[in-house]
Amino acid sequence: MRQQWLHGFLDLCLLCLLLERRDYGVGLAQRLARSGFGDIPGGTLYPSLLRLEKQSLVRADWAASDVGPRRKYYELTAEGRAAAAERVAVWREFRDVMDRMTAATEVERP
Repeated sequence: MRQQWLHGFLDLCLLCLLLERRDYGVGLAQRLARSGFGDIPGGTLYPSLLRLEKQSLVRADWAASDVGPRRKYYELTAEGRAAAAERVAVWREFRDVMDRMTAATEVERP
C-alpha cells in the first residue's frame, strides 16, 4: 500500500526536494530514503523526473562530478516553483480531510 501511495505523491515529493536545491537522481533517491520513504528504484524515480521535465516543471543539465562520470542535475523552473506551491496547498487540503476522516476511527491492528 505504501508503494502505491508513493507512486501517487512522488512528483510532489520531488518538487519539494528540488525547492530546496538542485540535485541529481541518486542524490534525490538518497534524500527520499533519509526522509523515510525507503529505497526508491530508478525505474520509479527517473520516469517521474522525466514526466516533470516534459511538463516543463523541471529542467535538467549535465555537470562534471568530482568522483566519477558526469551527472544529470535537475532543478525547478519558474513553472515548477509555482506548481510546487499549488500542489503543496492541494496536498494540505487533502491531508486535512483525511485527518478528519480518520480521527474518529479506531483501528485495531492484527
